[in-house]
Amino acid sequence: MNHPWIVYLTAYLGVRIQRARTAPTRGASAVEWVIITAIIAGVALGLATLIKSLVEQKQSDITGTFGGGGDTGGNP
Repeated sequence: MNHPWIVYLTAYLGVRIQRARTAPTRGASAVEWVIITAIIAGVALGLATLIKSLVEQKQSDITGTFGGGGDTGGNP
């Protein structure tokens, strides 16, 4: 395949890959991004669990206060 676009794309990608391999590292590496993402996900999961338990506790308090909230007497 000697189509000009394929030759150009192959050369372009080759140059980009070579630059990526030899470039000095700047900023966070992939491992650092994974660690940061895991920490954020853990904090979000912890907060979601805490909020869920608080909502369930308030729900049981309200249910206990109003006796279930359903009409049991049959009166309109």
